[in-house]
Amino acid sequence: MTERRPTRGEHQKALAQKNKKSAPKPSKKKWFKRITLTLIAIVAACFIGGAGLFAFYASSAPELDESLLKDPVSSEFYDKNGEIFATIGAENRKYVKYEDIPQDMINAILATEDVRFFEHGGMDFYRLGGAVLANFRDGFGAQGASTLTQQVVKNSFLQNEKKLKRKAQEAWLSFKLERKYTKEEIFEMYFNKMLMSGRVYGFGTAAQYFYGKELKDLTLDEEALLAGLVQRPNAYNPLKNPELAKKRRNTVLGLMYQHGKITKAQMEEAKKVDVQAGLADDATRQKFSGSKYDAFLDVVINELEKNGDGSAMAEGIKVYTTLDPNAQQTVENIMNDDSNFPTEKIQSGVAVVDTKTGQIQAIGGGRHYGAERGFNYAFDLKHQPGSTMKPLIDYGPVIENLKWSTGQTLVDEPMNYTGSKQTITNWDNKYMGAMTARKALYASRNVPAVKVLQEVGIDKAKEFIGRLGIKSENVYESDAIGGGDISMSPTQMAASYAAFGNNGVYTDPYAITKIVYRDGKTTKDYTPESNVAMSDYTAYMVTDMLRDVVGNKPDASGTAANVPGLDIAGKTGTTNYSRADFSKHNLPDTSVPDSWFAGYTSNYSIAIWSGYEEHFDPITTWDERRLPQHLFKQIMEDISANVETPSFKKPNSVVEATIEVGSKPLKLASNFTPSEKRGTELFVRGTEPKEVSNEYAMPELSSPYNVSASLDLEGQSINISWEHDAMLNPETDEPLPTTFEVSATREGGETISLGTTDSKDLTVSNKLEDGNYTISVVAVVDGTRSKPGTTSFQISGTTDEDDKDKDKDKDKDKDPESPDKPDVEEPTAPDENGNNGDNGNNNGNHNGNGNDNSGNNGNSGNDGNGNAGGNGNNGNTGNNGTPPGNNGNNNGSKPPTTPTEPTTPDDGTGSTE
Repeated sequence: MTERRPTRGEHQKALAQKNKKSAPKPSKKKWFKRITLTLIAIVAACFIGGAGLFAFYASSAPELDESLLKDPVSSEFYDKNGEIFATIGAENRKYVKYEDIPQDMINAILATEDVRFFEHGGMDFYRLGGAVLANFRDGFGAQGASTLTQQVVKNSFLQNEKKLKRKAQEAWLSFKLERKYTKEEIFEMYFNKMLMSGRVYGFGTAAQYFYGKELKDLTLDEEALLAGLVQRPNAYNPLKNPELAKKRRNTVLGLMYQHGKITKAQMEEAKKVDVQAGLADDATRQKFSGSKYDAFLDVVINELEKNGDGSAMAEGIKVYTTLDPNAQQTVENIMNDDSNFPTEKIQSGVAVVDTKTGQIQAIGGGRHYGAERGFNYAFDLKHQPGSTMKPLIDYGPVIENLKWSTGQTLVDEPMNYTGSKQTITNWDNKYMGAMTARKALYASRNVPAVKVLQEVGIDKAKEFIGRLGIKSENVYESDAIGGGDISMSPTQMAASYAAFGNNGVYTDPYAITKIVYRDGKTTKDYTPESNVAMSDYTAYMVTDMLRDVVGNKPDASGTAANVPGLDIAGKTGTTNYSRADFSKHNLPDTSVPDSWFAGYTSNYSIAIWSGYEEHFDPITTWDERRLPQHLFKQIMEDISANVETPSFKKPNSVVEATIEVGSKPLKLASNFTPSEKRGTELFVRGTEPKEVSNEYAMPELSSPYNVSASLDLEGQSINISWEHDAMLNPETDEPLPTTFEVSATREGGETISLGTTDSKDLTVSNKLEDGNYTISVVAVVDGTRSKPGTTSFQISGTTDEDDKDKDKDKDKDKDPESPDKPDVEEPTAPDENGNNGDNGNNNGNHNGNGNDNSGNNGNSGNDGNGNAGGNGNNGNTGNNGTPPGNNGNNNGSKPPTTPTEPTTPDDGTGSTE
């Protein structure tokens, strides 16, 4: 058998496998070489591309302009109507030559901003390397490496943004600047150009503004503070933020020591100085005014700082604001009029916010507020809010989360904070017992407020105020009455209250809508987004309760703030000193440190604080306490003039019900609930009570009286009338609907219904048989029946003699000469009450005295107040009649019938002669 030979395919496969096993592997050295060459190629490509991009950006850089280098570029500020109201730039600037700058001042700036300034050529590559590493580690823009030269360029020609194009142009212009000017000239540009605070430019100006000194007179600690301001001009302002300013100053002193500019002893000595020591007074700073609306402009500058544009004003930006010049002028006129204030030194801060948008319309920073006053009472102040906190942290959250009614029953009574022996008191040191949530709020009772917070819970309350822009790490029970950890400014309070007037929608207060950079194209939007902070039912129900604060109800706390014709809701607030404070500072018993009022219409929300600059300089009088209310009234009345102000509209989610105050659970008031216990309150739809209270029974229904009954002359109908004292509706004092049931009961027989009526009389057809009847009238109200009012009534039929008389009458008609004989009515037996005939006579009957005058002296019921259905109770015993005639006959009787001829007296039971 022959051996099989491999095919061509199998041979080629085997050969390839052999070659693969025998081929040498690439060495590690070759791999390193390949990687290195690849990286070099990438770096080269990046360098070439970067160089090309740098050249492209640099070619579009602006030309150096010496006037722009030496002077700040003015920024413009526009009001809500698009009109310029302020221009800030080189105004009021003190220009200082390099040779006049103290060496310690130069050292402080260099140690802080650019320690190698005199060595580099415009860019500090050592510092740049560190910044690059920081940016890789923490993200682009995390750390800058700008030299003084770059800062001069940026503030002279370029807009403040972290973009590659701007950085490239900045680097190129810095190299050009270094070639054209000496280091001393560049330092001088920087020294006089930089924004130091608000509208203060240049270190020389800042020395005069903050310390009232020339540069040569500054101490080391003061020089260090000024050198540190440039990084964050407003944040490090020692007038507004002394703690931050101190920290920054000490950092600068540390850098000066680190770089050998001062000794350790000098550093430590300067750090010990109070950061606010030596600061100039307000009068010294007044000359730096740059706007007629300084208080508002301060808020704008703070907002720029908050959004990272604190130094942008040095770049010539346009700032579009929310300023309402009319409202601002109103606020300033009122704040600058000393006659509006009860004392010379009491201060106030005012914030006016648009209820719908959250836009700040006007700011009152203080009385006679000047530019850069330093402390803006409307914006910078952070004080306990007192009872203005109650709608925000108590009643708003409990309605939102537990759907409480405004009529929810609360009890104002002695109690302590949880786990404490501290007793919660009210401003009047009294307790008012059970009341509605509405009254607890408008009368500003503290104990109910704490109970409400306990009921809804700290967490829910904290979440609720958080949606209203109020941030607090801790919330305590004492925050329920505004005396805890939470502090607020008038600006924040006005914005938070605005949400109640805006159907629950909240917007952070803001003063800037947008800014436009120097190129005229690049913009930055500052308008915050709104958010739904609460349900519309919560917003309206709180608003409705706060209406009563400024209303005319007894115990309402904010009546002085009411503006006739405007639908206003608001809340008062005061804070308290501790017992230790009263003792330590020997304060009068009536002392309080703060007084607040926050109120709003559908257009404006205004919050006002009043107090003194020093915390322990107390408010002691009611005039001082009510100052925020009086200022609110004047401002709101003025800015609302000639402006349509819609009333707050009740949403479909809210219903009204009249409840019985104090019921638990709430019940509807009955018709018999006293007026003082009735209240129309609001409920979240679906939670209103259905059960009617039976706490108060119907009062006894009065009986009809002066009942009278008579036949008409033809005897075809019976006329019945009576009087009745109607029951009144306790809520409206109007008579309740009353019906009357009328019946007749025959003596010894059945009762016959004569009818029902709403009036006090009834006429029915005479279908009664002959006999004696008792007519009864019963009043009926809401199913409740009164005792009957009655009278006696007689029906007399015809006899045989009467028929004969009728025949004689016929004959008489035939014989006119026949004499007429009088009709004589047969006597009737007295009824069980001794009545006879017409009843109710003063002397017992028609002829109680036997007189032949048809009852004279009784006169058919006259004189005895029986009077045919009159007040028979005074009829007594039928005077002079024997036996007694009429005891008044159960509230009266019918009127007399037609007189008849006298008849012979009977056995003595009658009333005739």
